Amino acid sequence: MSARPFKILGIQQIAIGGPSKERLRALWVDMLGLEVTGNFVSERENVDEDICAIGSGPFKVEVDLMQPLDPEKKPAVHTTPLNHVGLWVDDLPTAVEWLTAQGVRFAPGGIRRGAAGYDITFLHPKANDEFPIAGEGVLIELVQAPPEVVAAFGKMAGL
Repeated sequence: MSARPFKILGIQQIAIGGPSKERLRALWVDMLGLEVTGNFVSERENVDEDICAIGSGPFKVEVDLMQPLDPEKKPAVHTTPLNHVGLWVDDLPTAVEWLTAQGVRFAPGGIRRGAAGYDITFLHPKANDEFPIAGEGVLIELVQAPPEVVAAFGKMAGL
Protein backbone atom coordinates (compact mmCIF):
# COMPACT_ATOMS: atom_id res chain seq x y z
CA MET A 1 0.00 0.00 0.00
CA SER A 2 1.36 3.43 -0.93
CA ALA A 3 1.62 6.29 1.56
CA ARG A 4 -1.68 8.05 2.19
CA PRO A 5 -1.55 11.34 0.18
CA PHE A 6 -4.23 13.14 2.23
CA LYS A 7 -5.23 13.76 5.85
CA ILE A 8 -8.51 13.35 7.67
CA LEU A 9 -8.58 16.49 9.83
CA GLY A 10 -11.58 16.03 12.10
CA ILE A 11 -15.33 15.64 12.30
CA GLN A 12 -17.26 18.01 10.06
CA GLN A 13 -20.76 16.75 10.89
CA ILE A 14 -23.01 14.08 12.24
CA ALA A 15 -26.43 13.58 10.69
CA ILE A 16 -29.26 12.19 12.76
CA GLY A 17 -32.48 11.00 11.15
CA GLY A 18 -35.92 10.50 12.56
CA PRO A 19 -39.55 10.62 11.56
CA SER A 20 -39.92 14.09 13.17
CA LYS A 21 -37.46 16.99 13.30
CA GLU A 22 -39.51 18.46 16.13
CA ARG A 23 -38.73 15.49 18.36
CA LEU A 24 -35.05 15.69 17.43
CA ARG A 25 -35.02 19.45 18.12
CA ALA A 26 -36.58 18.88 21.56
CA LEU A 27 -33.35 17.14 22.60
CA TRP A 28 -30.61 18.72 20.50
CA VAL A 29 -31.83 22.35 20.48
CA ASP A 30 -34.16 22.77 23.46
CA MET A 31 -32.35 20.53 25.97
CA LEU A 32 -28.70 20.50 24.79
CA GLY A 33 -28.65 24.07 23.50
CA LEU A 34 -27.40 23.64 19.93
CA GLU A 35 -27.97 26.62 17.67
CA VAL A 36 -30.01 26.17 14.49
CA THR A 37 -27.92 27.83 11.77
CA GLY A 38 -29.88 26.85 8.66
CA ASN A 39 -32.29 24.54 6.90
CA PHE A 40 -31.88 22.36 3.81
CA VAL A 41 -34.72 20.78 1.85
CA SER A 42 -34.18 18.49 -1.13
CA GLU A 43 -36.83 16.44 -2.90
CA ARG A 44 -34.10 14.48 -4.73
CA GLU A 45 -32.52 13.53 -1.39
CA ASN A 46 -35.96 13.17 0.31
CA VAL A 47 -34.87 15.31 3.23
CA ASP A 48 -35.91 18.29 5.31
CA GLU A 49 -33.05 19.01 7.69
CA ASP A 50 -32.24 21.59 10.31
CA ILE A 51 -28.54 22.40 10.36
CA CYS A 52 -27.32 22.96 13.91
CA ALA A 53 -23.88 23.75 15.32
CA ILE A 54 -21.60 22.81 18.19
CA GLY A 55 -18.56 25.05 18.69
CA SER A 56 -17.42 27.81 16.38
CA GLY A 57 -14.94 28.81 13.72
CA PRO A 58 -12.93 26.11 11.99
CA PHE A 59 -13.69 23.64 14.80
CA LYS A 60 -17.48 23.98 14.49
CA VAL A 61 -19.24 20.65 14.06
CA GLU A 62 -22.56 20.46 12.24
CA VAL A 63 -25.35 18.35 13.68
CA ASP A 64 -27.98 17.81 10.99
CA LEU A 65 -31.45 16.87 12.25
CA MET A 66 -33.19 15.14 9.36
CA GLN A 67 -36.67 13.95 8.57
CA PRO A 68 -37.91 12.54 5.27
CA LEU A 69 -40.17 14.61 3.06
CA ASP A 70 -41.99 11.36 2.27
CA PRO A 71 -41.46 8.44 4.68
CA GLU A 72 -42.34 5.96 1.91
CA LYS A 73 -39.61 7.16 -0.50
CA LYS A 74 -35.86 6.56 -0.73
CA PRO A 75 -33.45 7.59 0.56
CA ALA A 76 -35.06 6.86 3.91
CA VAL A 77 -33.11 9.36 6.04
CA HIS A 78 -35.10 8.40 9.12
CA THR A 79 -34.58 4.63 9.18
CA THR A 80 -31.00 4.80 10.42
CA PRO A 81 -30.97 7.16 13.41
CA LEU A 82 -27.26 7.91 12.99
CA ASN A 83 -27.57 8.61 9.28
CA HIS A 84 -23.95 9.47 8.56
CA VAL A 85 -20.72 10.92 9.88
CA GLY A 86 -18.93 13.64 7.91
CA LEU A 87 -15.13 13.96 8.05
CA TRP A 88 -13.06 16.95 6.96
CA VAL A 89 -10.39 15.96 4.42
CA ASP A 90 -7.61 18.21 3.18
CA ASP A 91 -7.65 17.02 -0.46
CA LEU A 92 -10.90 15.35 -1.49
CA PRO A 93 -10.07 14.44 -5.12
CA THR A 94 -6.76 12.87 -4.09
CA ALA A 95 -8.47 11.02 -1.23
CA VAL A 96 -11.13 9.58 -3.57
CA GLU A 97 -8.54 8.50 -6.13
CA TRP A 98 -6.27 6.84 -3.56
CA LEU A 99 -9.07 5.19 -1.57
CA THR A 100 -10.66 3.81 -4.74
CA ALA A 101 -7.29 2.32 -5.78
CA GLN A 102 -7.10 0.67 -2.33
CA GLY A 103 -10.49 -1.03 -2.82
CA VAL A 104 -12.76 1.37 -0.92
CA ARG A 105 -16.34 1.46 -2.18
CA PHE A 106 -18.00 4.84 -2.75
CA ALA A 107 -21.73 5.50 -3.02
CA PRO A 108 -23.04 6.65 -6.41
CA GLY A 109 -22.94 10.36 -7.17
CA GLY A 110 -19.23 11.14 -7.12
CA ILE A 111 -17.87 14.43 -5.81
CA ARG A 112 -20.55 17.11 -5.71
CA ARG A 113 -21.57 20.24 -3.80
CA GLY A 114 -23.15 19.42 -0.43
CA ALA A 115 -25.85 21.17 1.59
CA ALA A 116 -23.30 23.28 3.49
CA GLY A 117 -21.63 24.43 0.26
CA TYR A 118 -18.53 22.20 0.40
CA ASP A 119 -17.55 19.49 -2.07
CA ILE A 120 -18.52 16.07 -0.70
CA THR A 121 -18.71 12.38 -1.51
CA PHE A 122 -19.86 9.33 0.43
CA LEU A 123 -18.18 6.03 1.28
CA HIS A 124 -20.72 3.25 0.81
CA PRO A 125 -21.86 1.52 4.00
CA LYS A 126 -21.52 -1.95 2.42
CA ALA A 127 -18.60 -3.57 0.66
CA ASN A 128 -18.90 -5.77 -2.44
CA ASP A 129 -16.64 -8.11 -4.42
CA GLU A 130 -15.14 -5.30 -6.52
CA PHE A 131 -14.61 -2.95 -3.55
CA PRO A 132 -14.04 -5.01 -0.39
CA ILE A 133 -13.59 -2.04 1.98
CA ALA A 134 -16.59 0.08 3.06
CA GLY A 135 -18.22 1.68 6.09
CA GLU A 136 -19.31 -1.62 7.68
CA GLY A 137 -22.88 -0.37 8.00
CA VAL A 138 -22.05 3.32 8.47
CA LEU A 139 -22.43 5.89 5.69
CA ILE A 140 -19.34 8.14 5.80
CA GLU A 141 -19.22 11.54 4.12
CA LEU A 142 -15.87 12.99 3.09
CA VAL A 143 -16.00 16.80 3.03
CA GLN A 144 -13.42 19.05 1.35
CA ALA A 145 -12.12 21.30 4.11
CA PRO A 146 -11.79 24.98 3.17
CA PRO A 147 -8.32 26.54 3.55
CA GLU A 148 -9.06 28.10 6.95
CA VAL A 149 -10.08 24.70 8.38
CA VAL A 150 -6.97 23.02 6.93
CA ALA A 151 -4.80 25.78 8.45
CA ALA A 152 -6.51 25.62 11.87
CA PHE A 153 -6.16 21.84 12.16
CA GLY A 154 -2.56 22.13 10.97
CA LYS A 155 -1.78 24.62 13.77
CA MET A 156 -3.53 22.42 16.30
CA ALA A 157 -1.46 19.42 15.22
CA GLY A 158 1.73 21.48 15.13
CA LEU A 159 2.19 20.98 11.40
